Amino acid sequence: MRLGKQRHESKYIAIEYFYTNKRWSIKWMCKNLGISRASFYKWKNRIQPEQERINIEISELVKEYDERFSHILGYRRMTEWINHFNHTNYSKKRIHRIMKKLGIHSVIRKKRKKYNSSKIGEIVENKLERNFYASAPNQKWATDVTEFRVPKTGKKLYLSVIIDLYDRYPVAFVLSSRNNNKLVFKTFDKAISENPTAKPIFHSDRGFQYTSRAFKKKLKDNGMIQSMSRVGHCIDNGPTEGLWGIIKSEMYKMYEVTDEALNSEFPIIYPIPKNRRIEKYKEKWSA
Repeated sequence: MRLGKQRHESKYIAIEYFYTNKRWSIKWMCKNLGISRASFYKWKNRIQPEQERINIEISELVKEYDERFSHILGYRRMTEWINHFNHTNYSKKRIHRIMKKLGIHSVIRKKRKKYNSSKIGEIVENKLERNFYASAPNQKWATDVTEFRVPKTGKKLYLSVIIDLYDRYPVAFVLSSRNNNKLVFKTFDKAISENPTAKPIFHSDRGFQYTSRAFKKKLKDNGMIQSMSRVGHCIDNGPTEGLWGIIKSEMYKMYEVTDEALNSEFPIIYPIPKNRRIEKYKEKWSA
């Protein structure tokens, strides 16, 4: 598909889609879009170039992943996820071009102050190297922090979680109104209190909490090996990224969430209806 090259291409694609999926009248659509039926059928019956076929396949993947991750993926992360799960090597420029053609973009985030990691703490190499398999519990832990905006309040809440890569189940999680060292340290202490003998490889991104001397001391005191994702490679921490996608698309965005409920120490007071997809995910990783 030569993006943007054919004058009426977007109209042809729309007609094809609505005829195939909605059974709308081709004659009626052509008339209202100002094109002849002959030109539509000429386009429809043309010999499809190889690059056009590939672009159409990519377009379907882009739409699928955009929906799956609740519209939070920009073209860089979209490229990484598509290439990772489909064993492809599409360029960022190509994905960006197709996303622009489809009108798909990530939710715009407010720019954050950039920190110089060398001033805040020391980084370590990626010892996990995307090997997320663990043959037993407490061999590999992964952690991350994500942000939630509470509907109708403008407030932000931060969820810190540590998951065991053996079953992808949370070892510990803490919710806070502030994204700081205290949040991450509290999550770590909670995980240790539940698993005092655990000495896993501990993987995270290069956030300021994880590069701090205080946190490194916690890891050392508990006999853990630290591992960090590379800059700009969210797939290096794929399991936690996947967890955020599930939480935000299947729970946070599907049900009414209140500030009071998110901060409650007694979540049973605010029951969330069972979601079959979440239950299947839990069954898969706890089997």
